[in-house]
Amino acid sequence: MYFTLLAIHSLLRWLVLISLVLVPIIGYTGWLTGRSFTKRDNLLRLVATTVCHIQAVVGITLYFVSPVIDYFLHNYGTAVHMRQIRFFGMEHSLMMLVAVVLVTIGSAKAKRKTADKDKFKTLAVWFTIGLVVVLLNIPWPFSPLVARPFLRGF
Repeated sequence: MYFTLLAIHSLLRWLVLISLVLVPIIGYTGWLTGRSFTKRDNLLRLVATTVCHIQAVVGITLYFVSPVIDYFLHNYGTAVHMRQIRFFGMEHSLMMLVAVVLVTIGSAKAKRKTADKDKFKTLAVWFTIGLVVVLLNIPWPFSPLVARPFLRGF
């Protein structure tokens, strides 16, 4: 189950990234050009938020079955000084939850706005912040201490 969840989590990362790049682009262009907020824009907002939530559920499930996290939780005093273990046990998990909360707040706020310009502005700002948090906390292959492959196989 662990390796399957890890592969799914790795695949979903790309859907999260694509959606978190598209929403701010649409947000900034709509905000700056003054165009109308369409059903397509709203659908993209909803899809991006939903993909983030699904990724969070997979990540939380992975947290409870991961041998790395098990080691972190049972050997905290030692594990907190080990960069890779601490990254997954504390930093990655906490900051990704923060990103999902930011995206969720932004989505809810934009949904409640009445003016199209305000909807776009809200999406642009909140989703950009969420995207930055995600980008900074993904274990990229080029990360010096926590490198992981771009895509994991099943």
